Order: sequence, then C-alpha cells, then structure tokens
Amino acid sequence: MFQRPTFADVLRARRVVSRYLPRTPLLLSRSLSASLGFQLHVKYENHQPIGAFKVRGGLNLVAALGLSERERGVITASTGNHGQSIAYAARTFGVRAVIVMPEESNPDKVEAMAHLGAEILFWGRDFEEARLKAEQMAHDQGLYYVHPANEPLLIAGVGTIGLEILEDLPEVQTIIVPIGAGSGVCGTSIVAKSVNPQIRIIGVQAEKAPSVYLSWKAHRLLDTPACDTFAEGLATRTAFELPLSIMQDLIDDIVLVSEDELKQAIILLLEKAHTVAEGAGAASTAAAVKLKDELHGQHVVCVLSGGNLPLTTLQRILAEMRPLRVSATTA
Repeated sequence: MFQRPTFADVLRARRVVSRYLPRTPLLLSRSLSASLGFQLHVKYENHQPIGAFKVRGGLNLVAALGLSERERGVITASTGNHGQSIAYAARTFGVRAVIVMPEESNPDKVEAMAHLGAEILFWGRDFEEARLKAEQMAHDQGLYYVHPANEPLLIAGVGTIGLEILEDLPEVQTIIVPIGAGSGVCGTSIVAKSVNPQIRIIGVQAEKAPSVYLSWKAHRLLDTPACDTFAEGLATRTAFELPLSIMQDLIDDIVLVSEDELKQAIILLLEKAHTVAEGAGAASTAAAVKLKDELHGQHVVCVLSGGNLPLTTLQRILAEMRPLRVSATTA
C-alpha cells in the first residue's frame, strides 16, 4: 500500500520547487473568456524549463534521495515529459539517469533528454512496454526505479501547481487538469480540496486512451489493449493504484475528448492565447470548450500541462483542421 501525499507534503515540496523553478503565470484569456461565456484562466506550465509541469515532481523526488540511492543512479519509463523531469532533476543533483522510451517517441523530447545528459533506451510499442523494461533493468542493474505514477514525492511536487493557482486566484470554482498517469490531477486536487472542498476538479483523458476514466468509473484498476492518441502525455493503457485511490476520493469528474477536439484546442490556444500546447497540454482547453454550458459564468482554470509539440505535428494539425469558432451560446 502506498502512502498518500498530504497537503503538508505539498507545502514541504514547495521549499524544493521554489528553489529551482520559476513560478509559472496564471493569466486570464479575455478572448477565450468572451467566446466561451466564463472566465478562463490558463496556467502556463509550458513555461517550465523542460516545457512541462512534471519537472516539479522530478525535482522533489530526486532531492529527497539518499546518498546511496543517488550513487546507484535512477531509471524510469516515459513517453517524454516525465523522462525530461527525471533527467532535469538528475542533472541538477549530479545523478545518473536512464530513461526507457517507446520506440516511436516525440523526437523533440528525446533530444531534450539527451541534452540533459540522460541515457536513453528505446523499447516497445508504447509506454506500458517501456515501463516493464525499466522495471526489469532496475532489478538487474541495481538502479533506483522511479515509478511514473505510484510515487508520493512526484505527486506532492506537482501539487505545487495547485498552491500557485489558489494563491493567484482564490475565487477559482473549477480546475481542469489533463490525466496521463494522474500525478497532476492528484496533486492539484489534494491542494484544492484541502483549501476549499467546493472547488470542482475535472480531469481529462483522450477517448483513445481512456484507462483512467474507465478505472475511475468502475472503482477498480483496468487497462486497455491499446492507446492510439497522438497526445503522448495522455497515452497510457493502464491506471495505477496510488493516483486512482486519490482520484476516487477527490476529483469530481473525468471528461473524454476526441483527437479532433485536442487538435482544435491546440489551434484555439495558438490563435486566442498566443501559446503552443502539446496534445496533453491542450486537453484541459478541449474539455472547457466541451463543457462551456456547464461552466457558464464561472472562474475556471485550465492547466496547460506542456508545450512540447513537434513542429511537424503542428504543421500537420494546421493543415488538417479548420480553426474552431466558439461562442458563449449554443445554437
């Protein structure tokens, strides 16, 4: 059984996170707000040094490792942003890092990890196969294994997003957070529900990678045979014990969005908020558009979890999709 992180753990994590990372902006998008009929505030985690929120958790975890654990080196599996987080933290604290990635991975994220000094091994068709390989290598080589989800220190670290949101916008009524493995929505919900239980927390998954949604609905761990979303930050075939237990208690809903809805949200953020979001990063905005009638008149925060979108992917999306026109009223 995993020890669930607490609000106090998030406060302790902030001592580490604030020492090494800038506070990210939380800004009202007047254009999106006027279009959607509620006050939409964007939490720009794409402004982090690695372009994604997960660096908060990686720093908090590696900072807590003992000398013997640091000397062994760390290993994890990732589709990109989690791996960058561990690579960034390992470089910060002088620790060897090995990242196992699916064979077809985001080239920008691969390059970023290599520049941070991580050793990269490509293995398997997706995240789950890479994760199993990392676990085996940790056992065989004596490396310290960092689970991408069942890690209280990761969750506490990324929970500092919630602290910043509540400090900057105490009147927030709904926070929308993308879900891959679930650390972001868990950390944010721990903070929000501790400060104000009336704040609604809505998670977002891709229709083509719904393992957490299905598990949350069924109240048990489930997996899916495939996860075919282009949004690699959402591409998990299984839910994990610790995040799911937190989500069952603290989040209010999970919304599924289509591939086209994710792509339209990327374009919408580029056009209206003048910022680049990767597929997972745009998921919260995609959900906000989908729920605009339900959210009418509220103060809403969309966590833009990452902006590591390859140029070729952006070009393809722009060629495929027409800009989405949204209005505050429905036909």
